[in-house]
Amino acid sequence: MNIATCAAPADAGSADAIALPTPTVAIIGAATLYLGDCYEILPRLGWLPALVMDPPYAFDTSGGGRFRAARGHTDQIAAEGLADGFDHQIINSLLCGSVVVFCHNDQLPGLLAYLDGNFDRFVLCSWIKSNPMPVANKHYQPDSEFYVHAWNSGFHPIGELADKKRHVVAPVGRAKYFGHPTVKPDHVMNKIITNVSGSTICDPFMGTGSTGVAAVRAGRAFIGIEKNPTHFATACARLAAAQGLEPAGVPTLSPDQQGRPLPILTPAQGEPK
Repeated sequence: MNIATCAAPADAGSADAIALPTPTVAIIGAATLYLGDCYEILPRLGWLPALVMDPPYAFDTSGGGRFRAARGHTDQIAAEGLADGFDHQIINSLLCGSVVVFCHNDQLPGLLAYLDGNFDRFVLCSWIKSNPMPVANKHYQPDSEFYVHAWNSGFHPIGELADKKRHVVAPVGRAKYFGHPTVKPDHVMNKIITNVSGSTICDPFMGTGSTGVAAVRAGRAFIGIEKNPTHFATACARLAAAQGLEPAGVPTLSPDQQGRPLPILTPAQGEPK
């Protein structure tokens, strides 16, 4: 069994130290999970082969009527700030080989312009939902979600020809199992990981760990960052279970470990810097 929490031996007063809530980091097999703010943590991790992220969308959460009242997940999205958008600068093309980023339709113009100015190539892909919500709200039915795959030289999409379709079809409907309102299906994440180059995948908006589960099952190392302690705990359990590690829970830091600074990771051997 390889499941533990740890903290860096670095001086807490150094420039590289990051004070985070406990547990600071959980190392679960091939996964390293950080509890904290990705805008503070990700730049400290150094160069990474690939970022795969589902950041907060930017959209109006009002409306929905009786359908909204019956489901409740839109209220949770609003309460957790998952409709407030994100800062594009979390994606630094000098610190990663490629990025896959989900977004709302209304975020596409700004996001595509940003990625086009920072990466060599990009492609717009989509998740087509086989069971979309029966609403439209004076718009189109939300039967698909977009994601963009952008890359620099040497980190182009991989996989067989059959793996390289620009869409994936999968149903919605696992929020009730993991307590998160925007959980992505395994089939969607498996397809994305199949197309992403690099031995290590990082998701700075980890949520309950769907990216990580797909990554470790594909034999990749995974780094995840999540600021919500409840979702972090769920991700730890899922990553442990995905690797056959028991108990599939979050180890608790002892009092003498609490408040220590975050470990600083470096690129794996053999990866470009």
